[in-house]
Amino acid sequence: MEVVYKTENSDIATVYIGDFGNNRFAEFVESVQPPSSVEKKWVLIVSTLFGCPVGCMMCDAGKFYGGKLTSDEIFSQIDYPVMKRFPDRRIISEKFKIQFARMGEPALNLSVLKVLKEFRNRYDAPGFVPSLSTVAPNGTESFFEELTNIKNDLYGKGDFQMQFSIHSTSVQERDNLIPVKKWSLERISRFGEGFFLPGDQKITLNFIFSGEMELDHKVLVDNFDPQKFIIKITPVNPTISAVSNGINTDFKKVKIKLDETVSGIRNAGFEVILSVGELEENRIGSNCGQYIGSFMRSGNILPPEGSYTYGLEKLI
Repeated sequence: MEVVYKTENSDIATVYIGDFGNNRFAEFVESVQPPSSVEKKWVLIVSTLFGCPVGCMMCDAGKFYGGKLTSDEIFSQIDYPVMKRFPDRRIISEKFKIQFARMGEPALNLSVLKVLKEFRNRYDAPGFVPSLSTVAPNGTESFFEELTNIKNDLYGKGDFQMQFSIHSTSVQERDNLIPVKKWSLERISRFGEGFFLPGDQKITLNFIFSGEMELDHKVLVDNFDPQKFIIKITPVNPTISAVSNGINTDFKKVKIKLDETVSGIRNAGFEVILSVGELEENRIGSNCGQYIGSFMRSGNILPPEGSYTYGLEKLI
């Protein structure tokens, strides 16, 4: 891999575009969360696919698909920022989180499992916490079976973060947002019951909030155990796809409805995380959505207002 472009605010995040040859490009990110430092918490977000075949309505990676990254290609995205900061591969961050969530549905690539199995042999990182976010496509049962074994063998007692991207408690809305055959809420719950062990982090259920999608605490209670699942609500980031599909990206306009929704979920017994990032992350492009779509189209797509305002710096 050769890193050919980057865009950054070194105090918050850097987005890299890697050239993997044969017209295959992928993005990866390194970030901190101010006022935290790299020594306290350092986050890498890596791609697992060249684009994505799922095509979620708010994700720019779904505009194309060019295959799977190998385990070595995934490791190259980790190596690049690690070797710049920690050339001896001894990563001193108290929490070193790698999210397999930049480009691509990770459950469609078995190389992700190989990376998880080999990671501790490559790096000295006592604070390492892998994070896997998935829409749980149908046909990936063997992936999740092996993932459960890997978690139990290598990342138990809170060292793994499992996330399911659900986005709506309405079956129809969920199918519109995530247009691929996938596990039902009941199927996700059954998996979680077997995946979660005492001492593990609670399994995260991700929801984007635009004020329009259904997020019904009654549906959550009917399907999920608050002792094993936690609810994470995130604003819809101003990606090209979200704006073009008419999804509201102005979190401020839905604050009253958000407060009511959160109150109902908490009263039902769930912990709720409101994940509202720095607005600067939208401008950098490190939150969600990808530079890669416009990059591969020679920059002919104008970004939404308030996002992707940092120019790409050519490195090679």
